[in-house]
Amino acid sequence: MKLNKHILKAYAMGIDTHQEPVVYMRQDCHICRAEGFSSNARVLVEANNNKLIATLNVVRNETLSSDQIGLSDIVMVGLDAIEGQPLRIAHAPVVNSLGFVRKKIFGFELSDEEISQIIADISAHKFSDIEIASFLSVCAGKRLSIDEIISLTKAMVSCGKVLEWENHRKVFDKHCIGGLPGNRTTPLVVSIVSAAGLIIPKTSSRAITSPAGTADTMQSLTSVSLSMEEIKRVVNNTGACLAWGGAVNLSPADDMLIRIERALDLDGEGQLIASVLSKKIAAGSTHVIIDIPVGETAKVRMKEDAERLAMLFTQVGEACGINVRCLITDGSKPVGYGIGPSQEAKDILAVLKCRGGAPIDLKERSLILAANLFDMDNGEGLESGLLRARSILESGEALSQFNKIRAEQGEIKALINSKYSHQELSSTSGKLEVIDNRKLARLAKLAGAPFSLNSGLRLHTNVGSQVADGEPLFTLFSDSQGEMSYALDYYLNNLDMFKIQG
Repeated sequence: MKLNKHILKAYAMGIDTHQEPVVYMRQDCHICRAEGFSSNARVLVEANNNKLIATLNVVRNETLSSDQIGLSDIVMVGLDAIEGQPLRIAHAPVVNSLGFVRKKIFGFELSDEEISQIIADISAHKFSDIEIASFLSVCAGKRLSIDEIISLTKAMVSCGKVLEWENHRKVFDKHCIGGLPGNRTTPLVVSIVSAAGLIIPKTSSRAITSPAGTADTMQSLTSVSLSMEEIKRVVNNTGACLAWGGAVNLSPADDMLIRIERALDLDGEGQLIASVLSKKIAAGSTHVIIDIPVGETAKVRMKEDAERLAMLFTQVGEACGINVRCLITDGSKPVGYGIGPSQEAKDILAVLKCRGGAPIDLKERSLILAANLFDMDNGEGLESGLLRARSILESGEALSQFNKIRAEQGEIKALINSKYSHQELSSTSGKLEVIDNRKLARLAKLAGAPFSLNSGLRLHTNVGSQVADGEPLFTLFSDSQGEMSYALDYYLNNLDMFKIQG
């Protein structure tokens, strides 16, 4: 039976609904009345041979005329629509893959075809945000089998573009699973290994549950929203890049899932593995290092869980045709001094410039990761790789390479200070025994990170140090007085964030 379609004229609402298509119709519109549409209904909108399923919001005032349909920004782009253009409106067709989500909810394993259809429909904007949240929630924890994780990874790769590096047999990458504030090793590792001639086209996601991701930090130093052609040019000229993967449609379904994960503050095991490896495969990588920090307040708390995660990463990588090496590292305390995009960028520059006050822990972690990549390349062992990495860093070659990458990506930005700052002092003397990573990350996020690049915090001490009464613990930075107050209120209600033993 043919759908009964109706015509309304396009009106650009100028509303950014991010990746969720939303349309707006008058309550007294003849289509709303005839079809019984109400708020949150799913409607099919067609124009220029393009189709989108969108969520309907009903307007009760005269923002729209009764013959108009308001379109959010992503709908305007997705339909390639122009103001006043006639659009066809209909009930959204049934999305059969939602039945597969319900199947998973009731505890059944999904087939390769079922997972592929779910991801294809999410990528085509056929799932609402609530439906995506349902899928993510039912896959959280350890609810995905190894076969399901492999299927999910492959499905996420197949729905996007894939970079190819025809002249390179080995293409390298690294990734940290997160949960450790300040652990911004990627720009350092990329600079070191590419200075030595390895190819490492690093594309990164925005932060999910942390105060900064590599893409957020690099945005404070250079352009990261590169096209596919620009990435290829930068890599051809420098051997590397430090770009935001979401700008080039690499595994686009993953970016949609990450947006909902961020809202839920959720990062499930299977989704984590599929997210990381799909981006690596899409970037054309063949050899990948995965950093898995373990600590009481890190993302992974137990060594046994880290070992399980490492095994899954390795197995999924092998099934997908890439060589994965996992490193289980110390996640007991923050790394470096800066938390948040600009503050972490300051630490990166300090290490590259070999400054006296540069964070030693950030430097050493980066050198070990680089040494592992060298070993994956030539098999000459970690000791040889570590000597090579240290020489490249301390000779200034890594700094020159980093600046070359920044310049090729578009610009070398100067870091900007935040509008507001507040220094918090210790109220007691003793040894700093514990810093709660999760609460510290939360504090930086409440100050505005990562959405405000200048927001975050800077530690003045770390675990194992002696602290005197009245000495500074940290300085908080924000571009908003309201967020600064909100963050400080959170700190005052969570003073156990820093545990000092007298």
